Amino acid sequence: MINQIVTNTARRQFALALNFEDGIIPDLPTSAYAKQRLLYIHIPFCEELCPYCSFHRIRFDERLTRKYFAALRREMTLYSDRGYRFSGIYVGGGTPTVLMDELVETLELARRKFPITSISVETNPNHLTESNIAMLQQAGVNRLSVGVQTFNNDLLRKIARYEKYGSGEEIAERLLQTMGSFDTVNADMIFNFPEQTEKMLEADLGVLLKLKMEQITFYPLMVSTLTQQLMRETLGEVNFRREKSFFKLLLRRLESRYDSSSAWCFSRKKAAKSLMDEYVVDFDEYAGLGSGAIGYLSGVCYANTFDIEQYIANLTQGKLPLQAARKFDLPDQMRYDFLMKLFATRMNVNDLEKKYGGLFFKTLWKEMAAFTLAGSFRYFSPNLHLTPRGRYLWVIMMREFFIAVNNFRDYCRKQAGLI
Repeated sequence: MINQIVTNTARRQFALALNFEDGIIPDLPTSAYAKQRLLYIHIPFCEELCPYCSFHRIRFDERLTRKYFAALRREMTLYSDRGYRFSGIYVGGGTPTVLMDELVETLELARRKFPITSISVETNPNHLTESNIAMLQQAGVNRLSVGVQTFNNDLLRKIARYEKYGSGEEIAERLLQTMGSFDTVNADMIFNFPEQTEKMLEADLGVLLKLKMEQITFYPLMVSTLTQQLMRETLGEVNFRREKSFFKLLLRRLESRYDSSSAWCFSRKKAAKSLMDEYVVDFDEYAGLGSGAIGYLSGVCYANTFDIEQYIANLTQGKLPLQAARKFDLPDQMRYDFLMKLFATRMNVNDLEKKYGGLFFKTLWKEMAAFTLAGSFRYFSPNLHLTPRGRYLWVIMMREFFIAVNNFRDYCRKQAGLI
């Protein structure tokens, strides 16, 4: 009952929060102060378009991709000229490693312009080659996140990954060969696919434990409304009712060997702290660079144009490619922090009270009371810690948050005439 209430409430609230105002906002303000910020870079090109993916991506075209990377470097320079400084980089997609020379040149520019201390890059199993790994190491990458999703060959065929990225056995071997090449090698997994069973999930966990992966991110399947409709024809209906039992299985198998970096990210015990896929946990603010990238700076959530040709044209003219923005009021900023900080399974109460001038609890007392009554967290000064029950509630809320983001992406693509 409580799970359904949280699902419905989160779905309504995130749909409202991501109701952006269309139109180019005048410009981003200059930034004259140092702050821990992340630079998110979006590369929308893929060799294969997976049927369950709701991210902004198109099929790889080398000519267009090279033009895109050149525009991306111009966008980076515009942020630098406005005084923004970034200490971390996360490169997502799409498949960021489709053109390694362009990616390396982009990362090298970022390291010259900003005081970068950590770089995380997403890739696919077929890109785990000696030459690619050497280039990424030279570019300063210290975390590599590999899109695995599952090791089950039947399911890999169903989700259109077997032919391009190899069998489960081949993927596991590539991961084994890559281990130790970076500070962190992460396996990106998904649970609750249609037709996936607990036995299949158990087998995936067995492979990961045998590999002794340094970090594992296990996402619940979270696709936009449009993607869910398209998936029914090829993969079947998404069944959220069985999600909790899958998640409990993950916790039983992984908790003894891994610490929780977030509600669904598991890092090997005693390992050094590193970036994870949910960079929103470690960074209060982040700039989104690239077509369709979403950023959050000074209480403003904004999105770049999803039209790649328009993105390139804007930057060729020296203009930021902004499409939509929403200024969050102070209570909404507090709710965002509440969601993201506790997604990391713990939240420092004193830090948030200080950040909001003593107004945090006074403003969010209703939310705090509701989740306390639901048994979501315990207080060990100065932190709130998610309980096992609260951890799954946060999985639900973050799932609904990312579904809302994916619905917003579809809306923007529709407005641009791309779907």
